[in-house]
Amino acid sequence: MQERYIATVDLGTSKLALCVAKVTGENIQILYYKERPSDGMRYNCVFNPRRAAGPLREAIADAEDELQIKIMQVVVGLPRYNVHQETASAGLNRSNPSSLIEGEEISALRSIALDSYPLSDSDNELIYGAVAQSFSTDDVMGKDEDVIGTNSSTLSGNFKIFVGKKKAANNIDIMLGDAGVALAQAIFTPTAVAEAVLKSDEKSNGVALVEIGADVTSLSIYQGGIMRYYGYIPFGGKSITKDIRLECAFDDALAENIKLAFGACLPEKLQTLGDKILQINDEENGTYENLPVKYLSEIITARTKEIINAILFLIQESGYADRLRCGVVLTGGGANLTNLVTLVKDMSGYNVRLGFPLARKFTSDGYPGLGEAEAATSVGLVLEAAMDPYLNCIDEHGFALQSRQEVKVEPKAKEEIKEAVKPEERPIEVDTTGQGLLFHKDEIETKIVKEPKGGRSRSVSKPANQNKDKNTGIHVFWKKVEKVFEKGFENTIAGLYDDMGEDNGGK
Repeated sequence: MQERYIATVDLGTSKLALCVAKVTGENIQILYYKERPSDGMRYNCVFNPRRAAGPLREAIADAEDELQIKIMQVVVGLPRYNVHQETASAGLNRSNPSSLIEGEEISALRSIALDSYPLSDSDNELIYGAVAQSFSTDDVMGKDEDVIGTNSSTLSGNFKIFVGKKKAANNIDIMLGDAGVALAQAIFTPTAVAEAVLKSDEKSNGVALVEIGADVTSLSIYQGGIMRYYGYIPFGGKSITKDIRLECAFDDALAENIKLAFGACLPEKLQTLGDKILQINDEENGTYENLPVKYLSEIITARTKEIINAILFLIQESGYADRLRCGVVLTGGGANLTNLVTLVKDMSGYNVRLGFPLARKFTSDGYPGLGEAEAATSVGLVLEAAMDPYLNCIDEHGFALQSRQEVKVEPKAKEEIKEAVKPEERPIEVDTTGQGLLFHKDEIETKIVKEPKGGRSRSVSKPANQNKDKNTGIHVFWKKVEKVFEKGFENTIAGLYDDMGEDNGGK
C-alpha cells in the first residue's frame, strides 16, 4: 500500500505549529509535531507575510533535517477572524430519474451552490468553506447519506457557507512563497478542529465547540451531526496576558510565563495554591516584587468571565442554546487555565469538558504536546487533508533528501580525479554575487553568517578584493576580450581565463 505524507501548518497569533504525518490507507501516523513562536500575525491572520515566513522557514528546515524528507507543499488552516456565515442553495433536474443518486452528484450540487452564490463584495471576500445542511429529492429529505442511493427526478441542497477576507487568504499564499513551499490545501479551521476533538455522539446530540486562541475565541455549534452555526469574538488568551502586564507592570514575556505557570480562575477555589506568593526578581537593580497567586487569579478571572459571557451571548444568538445536550467542549491553548472548566460550567449550566485530540483517530511517536488542547488544530488539519487520496506533501522522488546524502569517493577514484584536473587547469567556481562573473576558488572569500535566534548558518561567497576595479571583475574580463579580438582569436577561450587568473591570482 502506497505511503503518503501530509505536512500541516497551524498559523496562530502567538505560536506556529508544524505537523507531519504518514498516511497508509486509513492509518494515520503523526511523525513530527513542534511549536515555535510565530511572527507577523494578528487576530489569527497574516498581516506581514515576510515576517510570518521566517518562523515557518525555520520550522520546515528543522522537520526536514529530523525526518530526512523534502517538504514541497503544506496544508494550512484559514483564519477564524472576520468570518461571517451565509446560506446558499442549489437544485438540478436529473436527466435519468430512474437512476440512483451517487456521491458525485452531491459534490456537483455543492459546487453549483458555491459557484453561483453572489458575494456582496467579491473583490474583497472569499468563500472559506461550506457545510451541507440538508438535501431533498422528490420524496426524501435529510443528510447526504439519506439521499444517496435513492432515485428521483430532482435533487436540491441547502448549504451553510463561511465567507472571509480575500486579503487574509492571499497573504497566506505570499507567506508560503517567501518560505519556499507551495499551498496544498486551505481548510476552514473550525471544521478541522471539530474533526479532531469532537465525538460522533456529541455532534449528533448538540455541542458547542469553543476554541480559545491568543487573539480570537471561536464558537462552532453542531447538531444532528452537522455544523449549524459559527461565530467568533476578538478576545483570547492574549487579552488575559495583557491584563496581567498592565496590572503588575511586567513585560509581555514575563506576564505570559506567569500566566502559563500559575494562571487559574476562581481564586476562592485555589485551596493551598491561593496562599502562595510569587517573588519576581528584578536583576537589573537587585529589587523584587511580591505577587500573590490569589490576586493573579482575580485578574485572570475578571477577563475570562468577559470572554465566557460573550460566547454565551453567541450561543443564545444561534438559536441552539436549548439543544446542546452534550454541553460545551473547550479547546485551544487558552483552555488550559486551571478551573476554567468549572467557571464555564458555573456560568452556563452546561456540562463542560476539555477537548483534546482523540487518540483513536491517529497514532504518534510520542511528541510532547501532541495530546494537548493546543494541538487540536494541527491534528484536525491532518485528519481533514488525509481524506484526499492524492495529496502528498513531500518530494515524490523519494523519502531521503538527495542533497543530504553523503557521497563516498574511493581512493582509486580520487587519484583519477587528481590526474584529470591538473593545477594549471583549475576548475572554475560559479560566482554567487549576482555579478555574472566567474572566479577561481582561491579568489573567493567565504564568510559564515549566522541567522538570529538559533537559525541555521548559511554560506555567503564574495570575490576577494572586489573594490579593486582595475584588477578584478568586469574590467579585467573585458580587457581580455579586447586582447582576444586584437590577436584575432590566436588564443582560445581557455587561455582567456588563464590570463585572468594570472592577473588576479598572481598578486
